[in-house]
Amino acid sequence: QVQLVESGGGLAQPGGSLRLSCAASESIFRILIMGWYRQVPGQQRELVAMVGDSGRTTYDDSVKGRFTISRDNAKNTVTLQMNNLKPEDTAVYYCKYKTTTKENAVGDYWGQGTQVTVSS
Repeated sequence: QVQLVESGGGLAQPGGSLRLSCAASESIFRILIMGWYRQVPGQQRELVAMVGDSGRTTYDDSVKGRFTISRDNAKNTVTLQMNNLKPEDTAVYYCKYKTTTKENAVGDYWGQGTQVTVSS
């Protein structure tokens, strides 16, 4: 069973930066989409950004121009560079991989979540 491990969360001041990383515990045949989601207590988990295996990226409007998602296919890792952080970015951030096997079996894997807190 593939496990995703996130790192890089923590406390930042408004206007500051944090960088989140996500790595898989084992080799994966093909990762179709790598994404970052976030969740605030009492609210639904929402998409922050995602990147396809072609390199095409999608961002939520609230983070456009501030966050950058990138993937390293050789290492099966994805990072989220978060700049100009705002208090409303405070949430638990989760990475997610949509994968496929040689037999074309599709699977979704989630990380355990990492807390990001933006506060002065």
